[in-house]
Amino acid sequence: MDNDKLKEECGVFGVFGHPDAAALTALGLHALQHRGQESAGIVSFDGKNFNNEPYMGLVGDHFTKSAVIDKLPGNSALGHVRYSTTGNTSIKNIQPLFADLIGGGIACSHNGNLTNGIELRKNLVSNGAIFQSTTDTEALLHLIAQSKKSTIIKKIIDALFELEGAYSIGLLTNKKLIAIKDPLGIRPLVMGELKGAKIIASETCALDIIGAKYIRDIDNGEIVVIDKNGVKSYKPFNKVPARPCIFEYIYFARPDRRMNGKNVYECRKKMGQQLALELDTKADIVIPVPDSGVPAALGYSEASSIPYNLGIIRNHYVGRTFIEPTQTIRQLGIKLKHNANKSIIQNKRVILIDDSIVRGTTAIKIVEMMRNAGAAEVHMRISSPPIKFPDFYGIDTPSINELIASSNSVEDIRKLLKLDSLHFLSLDGLYKSMGHKKRNNIIPQYTDHCFTGDYPTSLVDRDDGALASQLTLLNDK
Repeated sequence: MDNDKLKEECGVFGVFGHPDAAALTALGLHALQHRGQESAGIVSFDGKNFNNEPYMGLVGDHFTKSAVIDKLPGNSALGHVRYSTTGNTSIKNIQPLFADLIGGGIACSHNGNLTNGIELRKNLVSNGAIFQSTTDTEALLHLIAQSKKSTIIKKIIDALFELEGAYSIGLLTNKKLIAIKDPLGIRPLVMGELKGAKIIASETCALDIIGAKYIRDIDNGEIVVIDKNGVKSYKPFNKVPARPCIFEYIYFARPDRRMNGKNVYECRKKMGQQLALELDTKADIVIPVPDSGVPAALGYSEASSIPYNLGIIRNHYVGRTFIEPTQTIRQLGIKLKHNANKSIIQNKRVILIDDSIVRGTTAIKIVEMMRNAGAAEVHMRISSPPIKFPDFYGIDTPSINELIASSNSVEDIRKLLKLDSLHFLSLDGLYKSMGHKKRNNIIPQYTDHCFTGDYPTSLVDRDDGALASQLTLLNDK
């Protein structure tokens, strides 16, 4: 099931100036667990030493234990949850990464992906750098270390001008907590406060879990430096229009999150409402594909006046690491997570609502499940446009050849999925759901390349032939 959903690969959380910094960081990472489930790590600074606790697995598998938190003393901490987009999962790639520089230690947590990571690595290695991981994130630490500038902030700025791609970064030194967002603001990062302590996090839901007050989003192209003297902001890049990733609103971000002034749940409901407005369909029941299809399905039901119901029940206790030892068991995989609520489906004209179709392997099984439950008709509505192009900014997308919409028309996909009808939200409809009249083709308001092929940055590694389906080596965060 999970291999037919896009995956966001990291979440960042940091605390400066609180005696329970590590414990708060662990709680914050719990709230960000949806952004990465393969590994979790926390680095703290106790006034003399940095302390590092990296683990494979979920936050709750390790950081709920007082014995682990006790190993992370200090008033400042930086954490990370990770999902590797390609490459083998490895303990050496668990973040925060840590390095000893001339001015002291530095820990780094990164959400995003560098589109020139392979080129940077090649150049750094040729100049004598010795890499300890296979992540593009490590290139930033080497660039900071090699900079000839006089202060740590100037070294960081010097290094950032070498980067291409998407990055929201947390850095922890012996004196500072630093938050950085790329010039386009592709990946999210916010700042909060708790009893005088400053917090940085990938999403506002991580502030909510510890009772912190949301202060503001980090601006695109901004470096925020937090130390004992307060907060300073640096904006070294030429200002360009922000282009946050549209998939944060469609799927990745938790629905209770506010992002760039918008409530994600409300955006998803409006996508469903817009779907209903774009194509009138006669049906008896609207059913979400859980859980990501729920807000759009509610919106669709409200706009169409077709009753909403839970026709698919999800088992929340089957994790991503469930062992599938035989082909027979693999073929039953859909039933491990979803089961049809037959009593409300039988003899009904059903409209299924989901946020996206990637390969189509899950969709075809869901449709078959509806047929087997006795549905008279099965229609599917998708609250985003067709995904036709791969991502290079930190989303795990298949190669273009594996994306069902890259080589098939909507009618072709309908036939493959054996649906009575299929409709994707139009691109302009998506932008209307976000409060715009339509997509601005000259300066798009969002990073929407998965639908349009309009990549907002240069793709250095791909254009150099160093990429296959993704950044083949350095996506392993």
